Amino acid sequence: MIHLKAGLRKLDPTFKTNKPVDIMKKFLKILAYAVSVLFIVIIAAVSYISFALPNVGPAPEDLKVEITPEKVEHGKYLAYHVMMCVDCHSVRDYSLFSGPPVPGTEISGGERFDQTMGFPGVFISPNITPYGVGDWTDGELFRLITTGVRKDGSPIFPVMPYHSYGLIDPEDVEAVIAFLRTLDPIETNHPKSKADFPFNLILRTIPAKASFTKKPDPNDQVAYGGYMVNASACADCHTAFENGSYVGEKLAGGRSFEFPDGILTTPNLTPHPSGIGNWTSEMFVQRFKMYGEHYVPEKVGPGEFQTIMPWVMYAGMKERDLEAIFAYLKSLPPVENYVEKFKPNI
Repeated sequence: MIHLKAGLRKLDPTFKTNKPVDIMKKFLKILAYAVSVLFIVIIAAVSYISFALPNVGPAPEDLKVEITPEKVEHGKYLAYHVMMCVDCHSVRDYSLFSGPPVPGTEISGGERFDQTMGFPGVFISPNITPYGVGDWTDGELFRLITTGVRKDGSPIFPVMPYHSYGLIDPEDVEAVIAFLRTLDPIETNHPKSKADFPFNLILRTIPAKASFTKKPDPNDQVAYGGYMVNASACADCHTAFENGSYVGEKLAGGRSFEFPDGILTTPNLTPHPSGIGNWTSEMFVQRFKMYGEHYVPEKVGPGEFQTIMPWVMYAGMKERDLEAIFAYLKSLPPVENYVEKFKPNI
């Protein structure tokens, strides 16, 4: 090969071998092609996510919730004491133990969830009195509660546990809607929620279609208790959570929440000695009822124990429902998970 090249140079002094240069040109050409393809794929993916998702189907157009005293009363019970609608759709006063709602803000929204609390953006709970949702159809509200998709097709942040609500009995969802329809409108002017990039794209992939269940007979205590645990979204807080995903055993505790003065870690609810293994049903019920109508929330000082658990609202849950929840929790496999419930920063 060397002799051949030498001979070619004698015949044509301008002859040169550019094999390394040719290889580099081919490499750069392939690289440019690959980058172009990747860019097109990214644009296509972003476009699909932005315009095709979330895809949970249309809001039920023919849904018209009947407003009856019984349904409204049941919806109020669920909104205040089980599904905790009032908990998030109010401004909570964390200068007091367990952050009870600021009087006058109930159901009118305004609670802020932001980066200081570990959220990927700034999310403001909306006003769900008729001032905020009066122009929504029953079907649009139903779809929002059970799939996390607004009337304009955009997703909400899953601090609202719509994945859990999409597993309950549709009649319970309709009862909540009936209750909301009876409220007096409260005028507000909350800023809009805004997710950080790239979570604003990821957020569109989270909503899912509902998979409803029939509420069990309360006499089947364990099954009914499991239903109430899901309706109350207990697992959302009482399951370890890291980097956007649940990583621990369900209901075994271990999820952490940041406060200005410390870190709260949720306790284990399984029947292990590190959880509720040594509890009785009476102890469990009394733990909730101690925060009932005669309880006055105490001030919480710097570095003192604080919790996001809305004890005052859960205290209004019926004893039958609390006993069923306890029966369900005692039926779970015990999981060892000792946690430090509150670690002060100071």
